[in-house]
Amino acid sequence: MSATANPSTNATADDRSKEERLKQYLLDRAEEGEMYFKGKFIADDVDLSPKEIGALMVKLRDSATELTVEKWSYTGATTWRIEPA
Repeated sequence: MSATANPSTNATADDRSKEERLKQYLLDRAEEGEMYFKGKFIADDVDLSPKEIGALMVKLRDSATELTVEKWSYTGATTWRIEPA
């Protein structure tokens, strides 16, 4: 029997913390109204890759009741529009 933890359990916990971190960042930024951004421009701020941000934004669009998330346009990278719900 191995002493290592189940990788799928760790990935789920890690994804949750990434999702929560991104959600909190967006809530803080959208306090005063709508905000437009590309994942590649906020990646360093939230310590995630642009690809991770894109995947998490799709999840947040369906699950974040505090935010309205809209895939707004695509020019070189997806632009997201968010505002407080």
